[in-house]
Amino acid sequence: MGKDADPPSGDIEAVDLKTALEERYLAYALSTIMGRALPDVRDGLKPVHRRIVHAMRVLRLDPGEGYKKCARIVGDVMGKFHPHGDASIYDALVRLSQDFSVRYPLVDGQGNFGNIDGDSAAAMRYTEARMTDVAVLMLRGIDENAVDFRPTYNEEDKEPVVLPGAFPNLLANGSSGIAVGMATAIPPHNVAEICDAALKLIEKPDADIDTLLRYIQGPDFPTGGVVVESPTQIREAYATGRGAFRVRARWEKEEAGRGGYVVVVTEIPYQVQKSRLIEKIADLLSARKLPLLADVRDESAEDVRIVLEPKSRTVDPQLLMESLFRLTELESRIPLNMNVLSGGKVPKVLSLKEVLTEWLAHQREVLVRRTQFRLDQIERRLEIVAGYLIAFLNLDEVIRIIREEDEPKAELRRVFELTDLQAESILNMRLRSLRKLEEMELKREHEALTIEKAEKEALLASEEQQWEGVAGEVREVRETFSKKTKLGRRRTLFAEAPNRGMEEIAEALIEREPVTVVLSEKGFLRGLKGHLSDFSGLSFREGDALRVAFPAMTTDKLVFLTNGGRAYTIGADKLPGGRGQGEPIRLAFDMENEQDVVTGFSASAEAKRLLVSSDGTGFVIREAEMLSSTRKGKQVMNVGDKMRLVACVPVTGDSVAIVGENRKMLVFPLIQVPEMTRGRGVRLQRYKDGGVSDVKTFAMGEGLIWHDVAGREFRRSEDDLIEWRGDRAQAGRMVPKGFPKSGKFG
Repeated sequence: MGKDADPPSGDIEAVDLKTALEERYLAYALSTIMGRALPDVRDGLKPVHRRIVHAMRVLRLDPGEGYKKCARIVGDVMGKFHPHGDASIYDALVRLSQDFSVRYPLVDGQGNFGNIDGDSAAAMRYTEARMTDVAVLMLRGIDENAVDFRPTYNEEDKEPVVLPGAFPNLLANGSSGIAVGMATAIPPHNVAEICDAALKLIEKPDADIDTLLRYIQGPDFPTGGVVVESPTQIREAYATGRGAFRVRARWEKEEAGRGGYVVVVTEIPYQVQKSRLIEKIADLLSARKLPLLADVRDESAEDVRIVLEPKSRTVDPQLLMESLFRLTELESRIPLNMNVLSGGKVPKVLSLKEVLTEWLAHQREVLVRRTQFRLDQIERRLEIVAGYLIAFLNLDEVIRIIREEDEPKAELRRVFELTDLQAESILNMRLRSLRKLEEMELKREHEALTIEKAEKEALLASEEQQWEGVAGEVREVRETFSKKTKLGRRRTLFAEAPNRGMEEIAEALIEREPVTVVLSEKGFLRGLKGHLSDFSGLSFREGDALRVAFPAMTTDKLVFLTNGGRAYTIGADKLPGGRGQGEPIRLAFDMENEQDVVTGFSASAEAKRLLVSSDGTGFVIREAEMLSSTRKGKQVMNVGDKMRLVACVPVTGDSVAIVGENRKMLVFPLIQVPEMTRGRGVRLQRYKDGGVSDVKTFAMGEGLIWHDVAGREFRRSEDDLIEWRGDRAQAGRMVPKGFPKSGKFG
């Protein structure tokens, strides 16, 4: 095409891409929100479920009737009401029948409708279904103008905009769905509790959330389980319409032979597939991430029975379960997001009170419409009966007119001043109805209808009577599904999660094995399997040597102290392997370059240590206080520019022996050293020059022991130490004869 050529002619319209995309995406979003993903607050159903129930009603699949093939039901739903895939319709139908997916099933299925293991249902040509009593309640009054109808997608038929919903389905069965930019997640609840809360709301419309929560304890899942969320969190969730519930499997300890036991899980959390759950536990077991567990077995038949066998009879069953709750779906988080179509039109997150209020308002509207429908029927019937009575009073004349007149209907209307309906009804009367008894029956019917008409008119005129009528229907539902019935009894319990610390649980997840911790002079750290008694065979890099080595268990927490007074913590299970010469300790911690490790040890909850700085000050600290959860460690001893931490010795006995670089020794009571969590401490020994050489704690009754270079042991009794004993902060006296020249206790 040339440069000056005209653009192609035809019906081409220039459209702004941004505007076009916005319009089309908005149309798609609205279609998804309204027509697929969000339930209506009034009947708790999405369009597909509503159409399934309505189609089953049209097919007359009442609870007392025979079953029909699901393929027939799906075909009717798809052909008449829901022009989407048959698979999605059948999946929705199957879910409505599963007593482990839906708290109060709307469909009574016959055949294979899947199971809690996650196996899918048989093909729709093999399965059959009919409605349950719950579905019948949902439809109650649909033939009495209780709700509006609209044309179906092809305008060949009509479908209900919403079901009458005498059953509080939204909360009772819950709902979940993902729309565009919004989602809904409502767990199932107990109908008896919902009805109690609704009755309270009718009685006291300004009731607050706390009042309603006296009746509704929380979710009631079809699969049972135990909710371990705090009451505060539960209240917050229902007050705002958003939150979540922690649900745990229900378990019990079952005694086995020879003092052993097994843990039996009888209920698993909602929407967890049992087979996948057991596979996950088995995988964790193979990966040695569940050291407390020996075996898992599925002994389920009709009921759930998962058997967990502990590693040994000494394992705490509660700790075993806590470790499983932490790593598997035996504990699940069930979300609450009450995002529904308010009034069938507006997507909105509602609180518990708002959901109940809208459902009750719908029930009142249904009651009023049904009453008006019945009133119209009564008035029509009264009109007909009045015409019949006139005919009976003037029977001979009526017969004459019918036999002789060319237009009997017009003549009847003129002579007896009848309405068109009355004249038509008289002409349609059968000869059999001219019996004498029939007249008496008509009079009785007229009286009964007149009384009923007065009652219906009174109800329509009084809001109070309308609410009484709604309350009566709610009470009826409550009695039908009371907690005394098998279907209505509460299945989910409430409890507080045991207060087991994360540290305790984390420790339980580590396989307990002996290990020897080795740190070299140049700071290379490793863990050797087993407890070594001889360290002479350890190999190091050239120019390197052993600094510290000590036994530990893989479940222990290890503390390393630097001369800068900082303590670093690492789990013994996270040590580098012992095949090489280890890895630099600085890779495990954020340690400053000028700092160097003084010592390391396996921390104990009750043990204490005496920290001593180079200038002779120190204090006692619990080993548990040195633990930290970060790579940066924890400052435990404050040291100055020229000071450094030189000793960290275990606290045993009742006395302290300290030696200075000036070879003077002082012995004083341990009680004179304060216990602190952090600080500089107090002066232990006074020096003119130099600082601390070594320090030791001991029991005075057993005497002071040291070793020389040759390994010989020297002991000085309480009496022998008399001239070195004093109070802290004194200078002390020259060391006893035989004390090592190194100035160390050895």
